[in-house]
Amino acid sequence: MKGHLNEAGSHLKQAAVDGGDALRQAAGAAGEQLRDGTEQVRSNLSSGARASRAAASELGDAAREQYDDIMDKGRELCDSAADLIRERPLVAFGSALAAGWLIAKLARGGDR
Repeated sequence: MKGHLNEAGSHLKQAAVDGGDALRQAAGAAGEQLRDGTEQVRSNLSSGARASRAAASELGDAAREQYDDIMDKGRELCDSAADLIRERPLVAFGSALAAGWLIAKLARGGDR
């Protein structure tokens, strides 16, 4: 019986050693998987950041282009108005006077 207990103890001891080895190997594999996963996440985040910067740059370029177009149209409108005023100053003055009178009348609308 003592021999069987010694043998059982040896087997338990060996099982504990084997279990510890298996646990170390599993922890090493899990650590490697974690490092690989972390590297993949970093790579994806980096790609996303590059794509975001490119999209922001394109958006900025489009906004600048639209701003320039609007400013050009505004200048053209001012130039057109200036030409009209030079060609017909009395009509321009009369129109401005009538617009001012109408705005004042509308602003005082409830006073009467």
